[in-house]
Amino acid sequence: MTNKQASIEQISEYLKDGMTVMVGGFLAVGTPERLIGAMIEKNVQNITLIANDTGFPAKGVGKLVVNRQVKKVIASHIGTNPETGKQMIAKELEVDLVPQGTLAERIRCGGAGLGGVLTPTGVGTVVEEGKPKLCVDGVEYLLEKPLRANVALIKAKKADKAGNLIYDKSARNFNPLMAMAADVVIAEVDELVEVGAINPDEVMTPGVVVDKIVYLGGC
Repeated sequence: MTNKQASIEQISEYLKDGMTVMVGGFLAVGTPERLIGAMIEKNVQNITLIANDTGFPAKGVGKLVVNRQVKKVIASHIGTNPETGKQMIAKELEVDLVPQGTLAERIRCGGAGLGGVLTPTGVGTVVEEGKPKLCVDGVEYLLEKPLRANVALIKAKKADKAGNLIYDKSARNFNPLMAMAADVVIAEVDELVEVGAINPDEVMTPGVVVDKIVYLGGC
């Protein structure tokens, strides 16, 4: 069994210009701030960012937007980060707004290998533009296609050296879904323990899908 622990410097090889990256968190709760810092330090450009929101100007994924490293955002809302709206209006940033439940389901579909999800959310609104519609038992649905990423950056409270993860309370938001929907999964963790120290019943994301663990002392 391989120890998946890596340094910030070692994970930087996975952070590349033009990549699609999923970042866990909800208004920066459950967001891997140090991994975002690594992206800023490396100055990765032309990112397609998939996240629930764009955080705040000085917190969460919002720092990537402020630093103009993002070319496209796929998120459920952007209202807490004025810079996102400014760049969108100036046509400097492409923003694809997706209803929150639909966003979560599209990511889940990407992780489960499904072809998409049928949802009535958005029917008859601008959300349906350009999307296939199906009628099932007299009800009209949109076909929302799955989302996947080259890299998922997630945050966990605890991990063992095999990569099994436990999240803390509401930080268990988009992190588990995104851990299933990317080619490479990197987890920033507050605590790292030996294999066997985590009760199998407590594991929220299995280590088999986690490629690297970044543990910097839990501070």
